[in-house]
Amino acid sequence: MELLLDPQAWIAFATLTALELVLGIDNIIFISILVDSLPREQRERARRIGLFGAMFMRIALLVTLAWLIGLRAPLFTILGEEISGRDLILIAGGLFLLWKSVGEIHQLLEGVEESAGSVAASGFAKVLAQIMVIDLVFSFDSIITAVGMVTEIAVMVAAVMASVALMMMFAGTIGRFVSDHPTVKMLALAFLVVIGVVLIADGFDHHVPKGYVYFAMAFSVAVEALNIRVRKRARRPVQLQARLIDDASPRDADGPGKG
Repeated sequence: MELLLDPQAWIAFATLTALELVLGIDNIIFISILVDSLPREQRERARRIGLFGAMFMRIALLVTLAWLIGLRAPLFTILGEEISGRDLILIAGGLFLLWKSVGEIHQLLEGVEESAGSVAASGFAKVLAQIMVIDLVFSFDSIITAVGMVTEIAVMVAAVMASVALMMMFAGTIGRFVSDHPTVKMLALAFLVVIGVVLIADGFDHHVPKGYVYFAMAFSVAVEALNIRVRKRARRPVQLQARLIDDASPRDADGPGKG
């Protein structure tokens, strides 16, 4: 009850929820691209399971803060850089993102498609496994931010649950938009390549502010949104002209089978 009546707790909750949403953008994009390889009827279920997995992963990390803090202890040194357990997870996650994103870009460029049988048989479990792996990596940024801002575990857990609920409301729309627009999907994959590089750099203690990456991505998406509108307007006269030609074409007055 004290937390419910504390205005500072509500301010912290609102701020942390907003930050969790921002930090969850890359997670939503990654999940959207992964589920795009599944049959259409399975995509929404995989998307929801993936986001639920992200929520439980973050809550689990929150309640094991001692273990999370312990991951910062150096394990060994490479080229003068101390590498901890957290660094290993970030580096491995960054390499996984690079491998997956570059592979998806290659498929888009070369037109390589998986057979329908292999997707139906093993795609769903494979996609969920990949989502769980990257959820762990993305959860670190989220939880480290939460721990730096708020001291109450209850507020952190509530903010994580609220942000995931909001993500679920918009994840389907974002996923369908990315899937329906190949150029936007290519931008999203390029964004994930950059995030992978940022994670690897962070693992080697070279911190790159994600705000720069998010701003560049938002600017690119805004430009692409303008391009989509321009292409739609350019198609309208062509469609109108085709309709007029079709309407003006002579009809066979005698009907089929005559003449």
